[in-house]
Order: sequence, then C-alpha cells, then structure tokens
Amino acid sequence: MRAEMGEQPEVLSRLVQRRATITGSIRALLPGHLCGTVLLARGSSDTAALYGRYLLEMASGRPVGLASPSLHTLYRTHADHRGYLAIAISQSGRTPEVVSVLERMRATGARTVAIVNSSSSPLCDIADVVIELAAGDELAVPATKTFTATLIALAFIAAAMGPVPWSDTDLDALPGGVQEALADHERAAAMARRLDGADRILTAARGPMLAAASETALKIRETSAVFAEAYSAADLRHGPIAAVTPDVPVLAFSAPGPAAADVADLCAELRARGATVTLISPGPDADLSLPSAIPEALQPVCAAVRGQQIALYAALDRHLDPDAPTGLTKVTLTR
Repeated sequence: MRAEMGEQPEVLSRLVQRRATITGSIRALLPGHLCGTVLLARGSSDTAALYGRYLLEMASGRPVGLASPSLHTLYRTHADHRGYLAIAISQSGRTPEVVSVLERMRATGARTVAIVNSSSSPLCDIADVVIELAAGDELAVPATKTFTATLIALAFIAAAMGPVPWSDTDLDALPGGVQEALADHERAAAMARRLDGADRILTAARGPMLAAASETALKIRETSAVFAEAYSAADLRHGPIAAVTPDVPVLAFSAPGPAAADVADLCAELRARGATVTLISPGPDADLSLPSAIPEALQPVCAAVRGQQIALYAALDRHLDPDAPTGLTKVTLTR
C-alpha cells in the first residue's frame, strides 16, 4: 500500500498529459440533448462516483445520480436511458453487476463510458468510450493510485460537459501537490495516533470534499477493522451528531470555498462537545495541511491521499497488515 501510494504523482502526471484526448472523446460521445448522467460503481469506485456527482452536475447543469444496481439485477426494473450518459467505474472492470447493468443501460439508450485500470476487461467490451487509467498493477487490497486516478478521469469528463472551476495550469500542478502531501508523512502518522484505541471514527466534509471523507472512512474500515462512518456537515447535524461523544475521534476535511465556513462551524461545535477533531485543510488552522495552490474542486485528490496515509498508519499502529485485510479480496464479485 505504501509503495502504491508513492506512485500516485507519476500516475496522475501521465493521466493529466492525456487530458485533451480523453476530454475530446467524451465531448464527441455526449447526446445532442443531455438529459442527465448516471454513475455506476461499487466500493471505492462508489466514493469516487460521489466526487463525480458534484463535478458533473456543476459542469453540465443537468441532474447526476448514483445508480442502484439492484434495481436492474434483482428487481428487473425497466428504465429508459435515452439522452443519458452512463459512466461505469470499476478498477478491475470485472465486477459482474457493474458489467451487466452498464450493458442494460446501453441497450435502453444510454451513451456509455467505462473508467477502468486496464482496457482488457469485460466492462470495456460494452462501453462506447473507455478511459484507461493505466496506473499499473495494484496489489494491495485498498485502492490508492487507481482511486485518485479515477477522480482525475471524472474531472476530465466534467470538463467535456461545460465550464469547470480549474485551469490546465491547476491540473499540471496537481501531481506536485500530491507529492507534497506524500512527503509530509510524519505529521500524517501523528494524526493517525489520535485514533488509537477508538472503536468508532467519524469523518465529515461538505461539497466535493465529501468524497475524500467517505473514501477515508472506507480505507479505515478496510485496513483497521474499525467502524468509520462519513457524513456531510449538514447531515451530521440532523440527528447523528448526538452520537458524537468524546471517545469518537473526528476527521474533518475542508478547502477554501462555499462549504468552508459550514465545516469550520461544525468543527467548533464538535470540539465544544469534547470530541477530538483533526482538521485536514489548506488553511492556517489545519492539523494536517493540504497544498494551498490547489483549487477546491481538485483538493479532494490531495485530501484522499491524506486519508490513505492516516488509514495506513492507523493499521500499522494496531499491528495489522493494510495490504491484505482479513476477509477482503481485490475484486468483489457481486451480482
């Protein structure tokens, strides 16, 4: 896991160099009148899809939803996907339900895209456009380099749909921002020690950063066998905050932008309840910093790397093997 995390700057740099080709292929695929977009994924890919939901709706001005595969595989729902873009995300490209549902979406009128690590997979056979991440073999069960590469691929799709709040210069700087975060591993290890002894952990964010909070919670569950749950800052206030007691550490993610003030208010409220809050942000009050030059919409990439670091060190502190969590495999064959 540590080695694959370290490959991320190079993986992202190669992908950023292909942005014009990828964006062009998506722009050519879009329906004349785009009704909306459906994102299809499971596991880590599902938290990446959450990021895509924010970016794609911002860029296209059209509704974006996360698919419920069981509606197709178990309940045999008949849906009309004419005018829709369907994006399937699967690092292996071999999850049976993702393959079968994308096939049904295409048969009912959707234009289809597959985001995969390697183009030699069943999912690619049924997609109109394939975005190959080309991150190389990922041997550790927790997805790291394929996850951040997927976020970038979704950013390229957003750029094909409409205006986006970043520039080519920002994209070019992103691999360096990831390298900056990776180099600061000692502070990440110190923040991971704040989780020692906890049997529940909370992550929180709002806006695009919610994807990084959700992915961090998943990584902690996978590597440390600790129940970690992610909430938006807004949803947390609607009841779940009552369960945040002083023995529940909180990891809060934020970046300068419309959601920053709300996350700051939530952190103050949680600290007033006695919770230990670790703020992961580019701001001056951060406990664990993010690169300051990266715009809000791209910060979840760097924030996800911070989450990977925390999950890695938390597992090692508990004398667990983060590469091979008990009972998990790299490809989960759900149907």
